[in-house]
Amino acid sequence: MSTKRPPRRAAVLGHPVAHSLSPVLHRAAYDALGLDGWSYEAIDTTEEQLPAFVNGLDASWAGLSLTMPLKHAVIPLLDHVDPLANVVGAVNTLVVQPTGGTRPTFVGTNTDVHGLVAALREGLGEREVRSAVVLGAGATAASTLAALAQLGCEAPTVLVRSLGRTGSLQRAAHRMGVEPRFEVLNPASPALVDRLAHTDAVVATLPSRAADPVADALSRAAATPGGVLLDVVYDPRPTALSVAWTAGGGTVVGGERMLLHQAAEQVRLMTGRVAPLPAMGRALASALGVPA
Repeated sequence: MSTKRPPRRAAVLGHPVAHSLSPVLHRAAYDALGLDGWSYEAIDTTEEQLPAFVNGLDASWAGLSLTMPLKHAVIPLLDHVDPLANVVGAVNTLVVQPTGGTRPTFVGTNTDVHGLVAALREGLGEREVRSAVVLGAGATAASTLAALAQLGCEAPTVLVRSLGRTGSLQRAAHRMGVEPRFEVLNPASPALVDRLAHTDAVVATLPSRAADPVADALSRAAATPGGVLLDVVYDPRPTALSVAWTAGGGTVVGGERMLLHQAAEQVRLMTGRVAPLPAMGRALASALGVPA
């Protein structure tokens, strides 16, 4: 009996979304897995348009990848939310599960945590994470706290530009049972450079170029970081922070590695097959114009 899987559809939703590299990764996976007829596209979707789009999904769909602000907006539209996604407070993957009825079941999960853990492991090897610093308090920061907890650090320091904007992250931390320490990010403080240089892992979740003042501080101080930096930004690549970290002799894991691993987990959830990481990695490197 044939075990060939019927073609399914998938897409990444966001606004804007044209820049997304998710189609590159998922299409490479489908090709490598021999999933003929499977398709994956980027569809510009606003928060207001999301309910109608989700409610229109049928069994021909395998799932959706979601960018901000849809990671929060999708939660009320789901039938089930994975416990990890629930405590993090963000769903970046909607899996469509056919039920045989007129409407499939929608399950929300979070693969960002998996992507962060796997990416950090590439730089850490088997080393433990006893101390960590998170730069920023946005949506990715919540997933970062969960990832660091899995790696053994439940009390990282979170450095933010405004303490008044940490309420959502503090609530997420409480749900996770972790106890981060929140402080103001001050690139002019000598203590910042010392802290970053003497921690096991630093995860920068700030928007593009927002960490440049931190990079300048590291460069001026000629810091010699001993830990691993994961900067989730991959455009521009390399970031100023990554360049400064490398110049000081530290280990850097690019944000594209997190992107790769979170997409690989999405592929597994949507197809039921182990994701072909090498093929996906080569496609991503080609899209970014870097060595594979």
